Amino acid sequence: MFTKTWFDYIPLWFVLLGTVCMVLVVIEGGYRLALYRKKHWEKGNDAPIGSVIGSMLGLLAFLLSFTFGIAASRFDTRQQLLLAEVNAIGTVYLRTDLVPEPQRQEIRKRLREYVHLRARSIKQPSILKDVVSRSEALQDELWSQAVLVAEKDRNSPMYALFVDSLNEMIDSHTKRVVVGQYRIPFVIWFSLCLLSILSMAGVGYQFGRAGARDVPVNLILAPAFSIVICLIADLDRVSEGTLQVSQRPMIDLDQHLNALGPGVD
Repeated sequence: MFTKTWFDYIPLWFVLLGTVCMVLVVIEGGYRLALYRKKHWEKGNDAPIGSVIGSMLGLLAFLLSFTFGIAASRFDTRQQLLLAEVNAIGTVYLRTDLVPEPQRQEIRKRLREYVHLRARSIKQPSILKDVVSRSEALQDELWSQAVLVAEKDRNSPMYALFVDSLNEMIDSHTKRVVVGQYRIPFVIWFSLCLLSILSMAGVGYQFGRAGARDVPVNLILAPAFSIVICLIADLDRVSEGTLQVSQRPMIDLDQHLNALGPGVD
């Protein structure tokens, strides 16, 4: 229900540690460059660069805010789509009361399997692709059952209610699959990385121009910046990480449907 990118194969702890190291190395590089220029190229020249560095940090803050907004918005969207799908499945199950036998039991059996598959994939992300394929096959089977009901009485308002809820369930599935493929674009990650390097190099360069290395500030800045980057990466990941959409509603629905009928192994 999601697409993995190369960035997903990098553990979050490595993203955090790597960003910390990158910031410290770049600041140190900027510091040494400033010392070298003062010694060999710009004796006595103390041009003001604070405003330039401030502008670069402002741009970095804007891009961080923009990227965080994308990740947080997608996270919220995934939450809303999960609730919408759970509600849609529950509505279909309730409206099976409007469907005559033997289609009623066949539809309920497939719905219980459908929900159980999706609840099971939460604990086993490795089977997610198989779950999506089987879910879509079950949707086709449910639609076939709906067609059999239609052959008995196509003009029945009860049939229309059932088909409407079944359509909504299928649409909810499609939306979750599609949104799971939406990720922060590579060009944004690249721009964020490049601007971060330039900005942190500028900070180090300004320290070098002042002729003083501020180690405590560096040791505070690097982890603080890295935590924000790691948080954005965590929000952007669909099935891994510490910030995950709670799948409790789907698990509760699975337990509820099993209580109403034969369970699914």
